[in-house]
Formats: sequence, C-alpha cells, structure tokens
Amino acid sequence: MLVSIVFIPIGVVSLFASRDVVEIIDQYETECVPQNFRNDKVSFIQSNANKTCTRRLTVTKLMKKPIYVYYQLDNFYQNHRRYVKSRSDSQLKDNSGWDEVSSCKPEDMSNGQPIVPCGLIAWSLFNDTYNFSLNNQQLAVNKKGISWKSDRDRKFGRNVFPRNFQNGTLIGGKSLDPTVPLSKQEDLIVWMRTAALPTFRKLYGKIEWDLQPNEVIHVTLENNYNTYSFSGKKKLVLSTTSWLGGKNDFLGIAYLTVGGLCFFLALSFTVVYLVKPRRLGDPSYLSWNRNPGGH
Repeated sequence: MLVSIVFIPIGVVSLFASRDVVEIIDQYETECVPQNFRNDKVSFIQSNANKTCTRRLTVTKLMKKPIYVYYQLDNFYQNHRRYVKSRSDSQLKDNSGWDEVSSCKPEDMSNGQPIVPCGLIAWSLFNDTYNFSLNNQQLAVNKKGISWKSDRDRKFGRNVFPRNFQNGTLIGGKSLDPTVPLSKQEDLIVWMRTAALPTFRKLYGKIEWDLQPNEVIHVTLENNYNTYSFSGKKKLVLSTTSWLGGKNDFLGIAYLTVGGLCFFLALSFTVVYLVKPRRLGDPSYLSWNRNPGGH
C-alpha cells in the first residue's frame, strides 16, 4: 500500500508534465520527392535534381523558447555492430593519431590517404538542412551547445581537423569544414553518439523565440539524405520541454501501472484477511503440530 501511495502521485505528476510538452511533427520523405519520381525515389536522391522543398507547420499551442529542433529517422540501425565499431576514437581525440584508421574499414582511406574522421558513422552524417521563417522574417536556429559538453571536451580534439573527408567516389552524407576543429563541429558530435534503437531523434538546433498559437512557420529544407535505399522515414520535430524533459508518457504510465498493481494486491490481501482471518502466531499452523509424526 505504501508503494502505491508514493508511486501513483508521481505517475500522475509525470504524465501531466509530459502532456504539457508541445510537439510539431512533420514527416516529409515522400512529400519532398517530385511526383514523377515517387516510384523511384532512390534515383531522385542520387541525382543532381533540385532537392529544395517547402513545408508549412502550424503551431497548435503556445510554444515557449527555447524550442528544440530535431530530425527523426526511422528504420535506421545505428546499433549495428559493424557500424558502431567503424570509428577511431584515438583519431578523433588527438591529431597525433590521425592515421589510426584500422578500425574504420571500409571508410578508412581515400586516394591513398587516411580519412579524418574515418569510419561509417562519420561518413553517413545526416545532411538535410532546415531554414525557418515566420511572417516573412527569418527564424534563426542556434546550433551552439547542442552536443554533450563532455563529448566536446574529452572525445573530440581541438587540434583535429577534417582531412580527406567525403573525397571518395561514393558520398555518404554531409561534408565538413576543413578549417574548423572537430570539437566545434557539433552536428558531427551529435551524430557520432549512436542511437540504441532504429527510431531515434537527434538535436539539430534551438529556436530562441516564442511561437504563438495558429502561427504558420514556413520551412525551406534540403532533402539530401538517402533513407530511401532502406525504406527509412524522415521527420522534422519542433518540441518544447518540461522539468522532466521532452514528451515521454512512458515514465508516468509505468509509475501508475506499478502503483495501481500494488494497490490492487494490497486491497485483495486485505479483503481476504477480513473474509477469512487467521490468528497471527497460532502454533497449530506449525508443521510439526499439524503432523505429530514429523512426516
């Protein structure tokens, strides 16, 4: 009973906190493909055709800043063993290890020179871009501080610069500025923290502006990333946060479920005791008293 008294209020509070989060989700991987390419989307994404696409997002409720911009990918297995291992942490951390690419195959060398950063994870860096406008005014997206500080300080070196990156015959994703150290390439740092599940969100940036109900946001995006080869989906997500974080009903439901189950069991045992009571400490219930022979 004590567990249910504690867990049920926590579950209710957590559920209400999650419901206070406002989200706008727009799935665009099909709508941003021209009609004549809908039956062969892979050919479109691999062609030199114009990939610019315009989307309209309507704000349903007041969204207070900061508003977090995420991209969501479905059916993308970043947790595949070969994919996860295809990186060189020593190379990312310090320039002295720039040629340590033995664990990065098949994206280890290009034109006879080591790739920095090497490996499949970096090579497949997400490269769709989003630009937002409201009432014909640009909405700036702040891309600073979107990665973990511990990753910037400890895992990606200030003296490590991209080298020979995306120079092969097959381009995987976004290119990197060779004049900017990896510790400041936050899109890469966010991407390199691989997801455990095939459906995941990664932070793209933050909008430092309040959005009012019924306002219409115009999004100009570049649909560059190839998810069509593996039947993947792409979504643009705008979300606020609560004291508990983003929108996630699971924690509240879990607390309510456990608390409700404990309450039901406590109530059941209480009813059983009232209907058919048993004297506590009654020696007649001891096994040797019920069976004098000891067998």
